[in-house]
Amino acid sequence: MTAPIQTLTEKEKETLRLLVDGHDAKSMARQLGLSVHTINERLRDARRKMAVSSSREAARKLRAIEHRPPEKFADKPLGEAPAAAGVRDGAPHAGKRRSVRLLGLVAGAILMSLALALLAFSSVTGTGGPPAAAPPAAPTESAAADAARAWLVLVEKGDWKASWEATGQSFKALNTVEAWANAGRQVQGPLGAARSRVLIGDEYVPAPPEGYRMVKFLTDYTNRAGVIETLSLVREGDTWRVVGVTVD
Repeated sequence: MTAPIQTLTEKEKETLRLLVDGHDAKSMARQLGLSVHTINERLRDARRKMAVSSSREAARKLRAIEHRPPEKFADKPLGEAPAAAGVRDGAPHAGKRRSVRLLGLVAGAILMSLALALLAFSSVTGTGGPPAAAPPAAPTESAAADAARAWLVLVEKGDWKASWEATGQSFKALNTVEAWANAGRQVQGPLGAARSRVLIGDEYVPAPPEGYRMVKFLTDYTNRAGVIETLSLVREGDTWRVVGVTVD
């Protein structure tokens, strides 16, 4: 099988790797910026060169030779410190950081046994280190970034009902308005009002079933500067909705 593998082009290998990672032709075309027709042509040529009857068989054989483990996509908070042993929830201890995990979301995969973990509202309280430096240039804001920014404004205002209504259905299924309000107050209260918020990241994450967008802001609050806010959003109809956020 080594000889047929060597006849594959890098573009054909790239397409087979995405296939075995759980993508279909439509999601591969979207990620690679190609047409579905081009993706199908690559898969057909790969099947012919490897003398197999299905594209998935060709992808599995390529994976077996390359010894590459399947990719797993996850939205993870940046810089979240693990809780110290013996420290319980309550008032923060002097000189130590306390992480508050408020809400969680796990969306099941459709085409493969892959879980997309969309983390919920969390924060590290205390004085923290020196403020993080702002990037030299902010990316252009997309519709998802606009939705994320508007949602954060609702949270700052303490409009818990409106911010809950702006979340995705999977988030609502796990959290009532009252539970969200109680959790949100614990995090938002110590930060104070936002003085500035700069977009520092906005990217598409290709995860089943339709992927999601991860948007990051660098925000200075009255009581704490250099806060990184990372939001996960999914598209429901024509609207981007928040399904998870971390504040660190």
